[in-house]
Amino acid sequence: MSHSLDESLEFQPRWGADGLLTAVAVDAQSGAVLMVAHMNPDALAATLATGEAHYWSRSRRELWHKGATSGAIQRVVEIRVDCDQDCLLLLVEPAGPACHTGRVNCFYRRLDGGRLVML
Repeated sequence: MSHSLDESLEFQPRWGADGLLTAVAVDAQSGAVLMVAHMNPDALAATLATGEAHYWSRSRRELWHKGATSGAIQRVVEIRVDCDQDCLLLLVEPAGPACHTGRVNCFYRRLDGGRLVML
């Protein structure tokens, strides 16, 4: 990795072999991690254009406007880029649960000795 990319102020996303960037959505007010998703160039462009989080659904293989059907829109307050420019941190104001299960976030279990425990 070039040190110049680490310090660069030019956005040069390093798309993965699958054409995606990892995107971590964080509640802008509390700092809590809500979910981890992925973005392709279209999802990033739609997010920048609308101010609402759009992701690429790997399972459905389609652009996904978070909350379009559930109402749990994520308004993007800020987007941060990691040092390698291969991961985005979206600071969002969620209008509802982030998880498709209806939970506030997707991290509602912890690993304990090889077993999952509900939080």
